[in-house]
Amino acid sequence: MKNKKSLASQIILIVAVLIVLNILTDRFFVRLDFTQDGVYTLSKATKDILKSLDEPVTITAYFTSGSQPEIEKARKDFRDMLVEYSNRSKGKVNYEFINPNENEQTEQQAVQAGIQPLVLNVREKDQVKQQKVFLGAKIQMGEQTDIIPVLQPGAAMEYALSSAIKKLSVIDKPKVGLIQGHGEPGLGSFQQAMEQLLVLYSVEPVNLTDSTGSLSSYKTLAIIAPNQPFSEAQLRVLDNYLSGGGSIFVAYNHVEGDFQTMQGKVVDCNLNGWLEKKGLKIENNFVIDQSAGNVGVRQQMGGMQFTRQIPFFYWPMLKKFENQPITKGLEQVMIQLASSITFTGQSTLQFTPLLKTSDKSGTIAAPMYFDLQKQWTDGDFPLKGVTIGAILEGNIVGSNKSRIVLITDGDFAVNGEGQNAQQKQPDAISLFVNSIDWLSDDTGLIDLRTKEVTSRPLDEISDGKRALLKWLNFALPILLVIIYGIIRMQIRRNKRFRRMEEGYVS
Repeated sequence: MKNKKSLASQIILIVAVLIVLNILTDRFFVRLDFTQDGVYTLSKATKDILKSLDEPVTITAYFTSGSQPEIEKARKDFRDMLVEYSNRSKGKVNYEFINPNENEQTEQQAVQAGIQPLVLNVREKDQVKQQKVFLGAKIQMGEQTDIIPVLQPGAAMEYALSSAIKKLSVIDKPKVGLIQGHGEPGLGSFQQAMEQLLVLYSVEPVNLTDSTGSLSSYKTLAIIAPNQPFSEAQLRVLDNYLSGGGSIFVAYNHVEGDFQTMQGKVVDCNLNGWLEKKGLKIENNFVIDQSAGNVGVRQQMGGMQFTRQIPFFYWPMLKKFENQPITKGLEQVMIQLASSITFTGQSTLQFTPLLKTSDKSGTIAAPMYFDLQKQWTDGDFPLKGVTIGAILEGNIVGSNKSRIVLITDGDFAVNGEGQNAQQKQPDAISLFVNSIDWLSDDTGLIDLRTKEVTSRPLDEISDGKRALLKWLNFALPILLVIIYGIIRMQIRRNKRFRRMEEGYVS
């Protein structure tokens, strides 16, 4: 009888605990995040955006249900994120999930909303079939609407969602000026970057000759790939802008290569002299790196011609980045024909290397000749961590603090126009946009752009570590089961011995 009462009490207690937990989880959303980069933890930037909402936001998520495991995971991750957004915003964020694959009407609704279906090959009953998969969302605030056409599994979901909400809630976008008039590429040459920049900024062309008194309205000025000199009056305009606390991004080709004659030389432009007066000296050299991009070389063997890919050490492939907001989360960026940067400014200024080459690097003085037949050795790369991108902060001009970001490759994020347009690496675009964000935006959204489930390929770790992970993955579950069995057997054994003792009472 006593045992029955005890069992009933335990059942009642368990039911009560489950009811309380259900109530608490309904009111409070808690998620433990053990990922290295905190992928599943909302950032301060997102929390600030949600707190500042004046109007309700409705999010309609068009996600295919019952598809492949990675699609289901993306659907679950996005739903969990929306739950947290709703709780953090105190109900200002409302959401609903629609499965467009249920019927033709819902599919048409998703397409009309601007959600782009992906066509995937799905195996069913030993047959490969094509399936339309939807992974997008419509965000609405009042009469304004923004669309996230596709959320790739593992992508930076928080950035896409928070920036969309920010885009709808912001009234006056900060202005970014793109300097023109010295051979720089126009706004149409930055297709990839503009897709991201126009979310938060108004990007406008700026002619320094016509803007002597109006530059203070720009959060940041960008000088990208000029190939003609600046007038002294224009350089004074830039100085006045810095003296007022402005920020300038400079992507500058100090050297160039003519691959018809295979000659490399220094670009004759007075912007490098202006930068040197600030303490940013660009050396007259080409930086080389054993970690490099490839170039195609046409060769002939017998009566056949073919193209062979060889490392071109003048194109550093950067894979290690400084722990700085601009480069956080980047994995790989190729810089073409860069020069090294030396800080020669006053000690009152803060100089921070932003981009560095690998531990096997070097420099070659310009002018020089590109010898594709050269047999390179380790002795050609005596340097490590050569600086090809840097940040300068402080009282650069006048008494107000200002900032300059300098990268010695003017074309790393330029797509070009028309038939000459080329797709750039996503991380190269992120490097450019992150730089503008860091110089312009104080919301903290820069930290979210590269916040995603990062690939960690096993072929990039040592053989010993890979073997250890393999055996741990195989043996650890078995070991845990064995330990559990031993503990359980010992507990039962102890109980059996106690029962055999005199005076035992159950």
